[in-house]
Amino acid sequence: MSSKLIIALDFSNAELANNFVKQLSPSDCKLKVGFELFVNSGPDFVKHLVDLGYDIFLDLKFHDIPNTVASACQSAAELGVWMMNVHASGGNVMMNAAKQALDNCNSSAKLIAVTVLTSMDQAQLESINILEKPQDRVKHLAQLTKNSSLDGVVCSAQEATLLRKQLGDDFLLVTPGIRPKGMNAGDQKRIMTPNDAYQAGVSYIVVGRPITQAENPLVVIDQINNDTT
Repeated sequence: MSSKLIIALDFSNAELANNFVKQLSPSDCKLKVGFELFVNSGPDFVKHLVDLGYDIFLDLKFHDIPNTVASACQSAAELGVWMMNVHASGGNVMMNAAKQALDNCNSSAKLIAVTVLTSMDQAQLESINILEKPQDRVKHLAQLTKNSSLDGVVCSAQEATLLRKQLGDDFLLVTPGIRPKGMNAGDQKRIMTPNDAYQAGVSYIVVGRPITQAENPLVVIDQINNDTT
């Protein structure tokens, strides 16, 4: 069975990321490359990870005019990534353009959308004049994403049960904010343990610092994989 674990490579440069990845195996996890590492090390490093056999989630959260986002998604697909994302708040026209771009280049890459960042709570939403409760906004944006023919959403595991009922079994739910039991929440607000997330119906869980900063990352990876099977 393929691992449901996506490790966030929260490193500042390719050398640090490479030193960490050397411990791992593509059979045990997938890898996420976000803004910091991508800006520092660029597309070539992403291709390097793909060549090592890893499924790569390129987490750049594209959000721009439809044509620009479509072109960015096509460029990401050409790197050979397994999955990429856009912001659902960019709207259905933008998401439709992104999906069409991948279809036009015959890409098998998964395209998912960010609903509400897991670092956001009710107070932060209100501070930018979004008066919906986080859960209601997630429901709305997730439905918009499905209506735009995307493969899934990034959401909190706390919303997974609700979204699984609303959107069906085939819709991907990718959940950051996962913390193994007893570990610090850090800057995440809406968190859940790996086993609880699995039981709630998530498709893939994203874990960064609890693994990358662990004294023995392989022990934590094995624990998470055992908790999500």
